[in-house]
Amino acid sequence: MSDRTGKDHAAYRGFVAGVFSGISKLTVGHPFDTIKVRLQTSPPTQFSGPLDCVLKTIRNEGIRGFYKGATPPLVGWMFMDSLMLGSLSNYRQLLLDIDSPFLRASPHLTEPGGRSLNDPVPRLSAAGHGIAGMFAGWTVSFIAAPIEHVKARLQVQYHGRHPSASSKPRYTGPIDCILKISRAHGILSIFHGLRATLLFRTFFFFWWSSYDLITRYLKSHTDLSAPAVNFWAGGLSAQVFWLTSYPSDVVKQRIMTDELGVDKRRYANWWRAARSIYREHGARGYWRGFLPCFLRAFPANAAALVAFESVMRGLQRIEGD
Repeated sequence: MSDRTGKDHAAYRGFVAGVFSGISKLTVGHPFDTIKVRLQTSPPTQFSGPLDCVLKTIRNEGIRGFYKGATPPLVGWMFMDSLMLGSLSNYRQLLLDIDSPFLRASPHLTEPGGRSLNDPVPRLSAAGHGIAGMFAGWTVSFIAAPIEHVKARLQVQYHGRHPSASSKPRYTGPIDCILKISRAHGILSIFHGLRATLLFRTFFFFWWSSYDLITRYLKSHTDLSAPAVNFWAGGLSAQVFWLTSYPSDVVKQRIMTDELGVDKRRYANWWRAARSIYREHGARGYWRGFLPCFLRAFPANAAALVAFESVMRGLQRIEGD
């Protein structure tokens, strides 16, 4: 990973590379995400833990059960990662152009991320990368919120022999879900949970600042190839992100799967949802479903960052020829 000067920066690259990141993330990560959402939103008696959720899903719904609600993120993550990573690369350039000592990496000769006679290209500091990541997280939230809202409602539908299964699911698919929600509550109801999504993605600061720090460390202290550095830095930084953000994700999922009718809604705002989780499960409630999420974070994001950085390098080489 490197920051480029304005002369070398191409605004479109991150958007193109982000599409490949989204495809990789969906393929590897969606089964883990389904288990996570089901544990976050189900009654305490429905599943005894992640393994029980996995076994019951296989027994009652087969492998396809893990990919319920996959259509919105298949399309959505392509757009989401394209927008998130494309805006990230452009926010990095904007912050770099500010030329602030806080945003610039220290110019140490031994630091690959710095600026020196051996490495004259100016680089962002870890804090600069974190701020760019936070801005990118807020930007993508306006696409992520409706996609994740529909995905969550589909993921918590059960069929087969599940105790919570109904004879007929409320939504037959993502389009049916969008149409029924819009007809009953208005088109803006698709954005239910937007504020919770914005808060959750504020924690992108920790993801992208740690990604920069881990990348620099691996480049300085190992002989790993560039894709290997991207793999390890992508996986480890994603775990840093989830360790810091997971409780806010649990609250977000509760809000997104709540009833939309004002008279039936359990959570009037974010704080009520957070307090409800604590009343029902105590502090441990904020970490329900964390294990599948944590296990998913490494392979899904490692694959996504390898795809993103590889495509970015490929585009740079093509343009350089």
